[in-house]
Amino acid sequence: MSIQALTQPVSGAPVAELLRSFGGPIHVPGDDSYDAQRVALNPAFDSRPAIVAEAASPTDIRAALAAAGNHDLPFAVQATGHGTFVPSDGGVLVKTGRMAQVLVDPDRRIARVGPGARWSDVIAAAAPFGLAPLSGSSPSVGVAGYTLGGGVGWLARGYGFAADSLLRVDIVTADGRHLTASRGVHTDLFWALRGGSGNFGVVTAMEFRLHPVAEAYGGVAYFPFDRAAETLAYYRDWAPTQPNELSTTVVLVQNAPRPDIEGPVVAIRGFYVGSPEDGARALRPLQRMAGQALVDEFRPMTYPDAATIGGTAPRNLELYDDLPGGLVDTVVDAVGGEQPTISAVEVRHWGGAMADAGPDAGPVGHRDTPFSFTIDSSPDAAAPLADYATGGSFLNWLHDTSRTADAYTPSDYARLREIKRAYDPDNVFHRHHNIRPA
Repeated sequence: MSIQALTQPVSGAPVAELLRSFGGPIHVPGDDSYDAQRVALNPAFDSRPAIVAEAASPTDIRAALAAAGNHDLPFAVQATGHGTFVPSDGGVLVKTGRMAQVLVDPDRRIARVGPGARWSDVIAAAAPFGLAPLSGSSPSVGVAGYTLGGGVGWLARGYGFAADSLLRVDIVTADGRHLTASRGVHTDLFWALRGGSGNFGVVTAMEFRLHPVAEAYGGVAYFPFDRAAETLAYYRDWAPTQPNELSTTVVLVQNAPRPDIEGPVVAIRGFYVGSPEDGARALRPLQRMAGQALVDEFRPMTYPDAATIGGTAPRNLELYDDLPGGLVDTVVDAVGGEQPTISAVEVRHWGGAMADAGPDAGPVGHRDTPFSFTIDSSPDAAAPLADYATGGSFLNWLHDTSRTADAYTPSDYARLREIKRAYDPDNVFHRHHNIRPA
């Protein structure tokens, strides 16, 4: 028990129980630190848990889970707060930021990380060995939540989703057991964890593969908006022909994110694993179609530099089997027309290793769908684009918790519900994209 925990005021039986068994700091309403600790990344969630408990060990997680169960309190977990989609009002909120250890084995190309680690921690530890994790566009995102939700970033076409690189997960289940899940033990649980999010327990550590990235070429370039339709139509046919070493997106932006560019623009983002010469050659046809660049920031880079490329924060996500002319015209008008309704749309081609993960891959859904839109707009403004979509979704970028099932194929979702019944029949872990027990 920490000195900080002892100084917190006791406000009821759950807090008293935790003070006897919990090693990390505890925060309750009225504490000076409570408001800072309860906050999520999204300011729309004004969560007010009864207890915020900063876990320092798996034993702390088990103690917090037991206290919540003994006193019939809702339970939630938060690392960085990026994945908060349901407020944790009135319950026990466990923070894992103090469990942020990162160990890299360069010979085996494996990283072992704690549940509070951020991608920036892993990237920094792996880079000296010429290795990289399958992180996303923002290094501040937490490793555990991102990976359990699937995880797609600049290396995904070459190596698959982040969940596909998982080798082992240590987890505390709803009944307080501390288990290890891998391809050789608790295999059903291991399958579910590779895309099923936090529905099956609280991660205490995970191990995953790292991948060699010796040299790379990447960046972003901005182009006039007048060729937006032609660029998207070309991208539809060009992107599926590219090597897996190249990942790209085409972004339509209502207001250019630079003071030296006015009006709507087309942005091309990309990252190529290989020589800068080969990367520039691969990207050249798409850039030529977009016209004369207003600003071109593509350059040779290391994997840590990929964080400078950026990404579009999704408020809505849709998946597409194709980009027909009607969809292209609709999105171009919505972003750059006389009465624009959408701030930005990032069009991404998937494919590569994401679509070819093997027969034992986890339940990351809709691997065969080739295109996604991440849309910065209200749901009403995005509705016309949804008319062309498949109806599927991707968990990491899905904010609407009523659509959780849409992130999976029907057969995978049914299997996830059966595994949920086996490991969490009372649905203790539900304050997120919840998969209910069958």
